[in-house]
Amino acid sequence: MDTNKFEDALTELHRAIVADYERKNLDGFRVTEFAESIEFEEGRKYIKVTKKLGNQTMVWGFIVKGDNDKLFRKGDILKAASWAAPARNKPRGNILRGDFSWVRWTGPEYL
Repeated sequence: MDTNKFEDALTELHRAIVADYERKNLDGFRVTEFAESIEFEEGRKYIKVTKKLGNQTMVWGFIVKGDNDKLFRKGDILKAASWAAPARNKPRGNILRGDFSWVRWTGPEYL
C-alpha cells in the first residue's frame, strides 16, 4: 500500500469528521476550532485519532497501521476501549475503501 494513499485517506477521514460535526453543530463550538483540534497520533500499531471540545480532549478512535494484525486489515477503524487502547472486537469501517458514510464526529458508528 502506498503511503500517499493512506495519507489521503486520513485527510478524507478528517474531512468526514468535520463535515458531520458541521451538520450537527448544536453546541455553539466553532467548526474551525473543532477541525483544528483533530489530531492523528502515530503509535507502533495504531494511529490514535483525538478531538477536543473546549478543554476536554477525547479519543475518537484508532486506525490499524499495518497488515500484520491477525484480526484486522490496514486502515480498519476501531472504537476506543480506553484512552490508550482500541476495542478489538470488530472494525467499524476502513479508511482505504473510500466510504465515509459511517463516520460521525463523536466516533466511528457501528456497521
